[in-house]
Amino acid sequence: MTRRRPPGRDRGSFTAELAAGLPALMLLLFAGLTAVSAVTAKGQCVDAAREAALATARGAPAPDQFVPPGATVQIEVDGDVVTARVRAPVRLLGAHLPVITVEGAAVAAREPTTVTP
Repeated sequence: MTRRRPPGRDRGSFTAELAAGLPALMLLLFAGLTAVSAVTAKGQCVDAAREAALATARGAPAPDQFVPPGATVQIEVDGDVVTARVRAPVRLLGAHLPVITVEGAAVAAREPTTVTP
């Protein structure tokens, strides 16, 4: 024989569990979306750095079409080596929290110049 609970003893337990669990789920969702945004920005920074390093190694100006919004591009030429660094800010969980900065870097060898007689 099974015993049944008297009706009315569990009233409101689902509401209490939902009230406790929903903020945690929202926090995990926002953290996941921020992580995806940071990984995407990192990939864009690496692509932009690679294109800037290759263009500078060829003697052309660095293209800005691959640079993520708000990013800074730094190009260093040291002898036969060109190093490009791209840094971009990523907002954490909204506009009122601090930002993190992701960076991408690339190195390219300078191409030799041809001299025509």
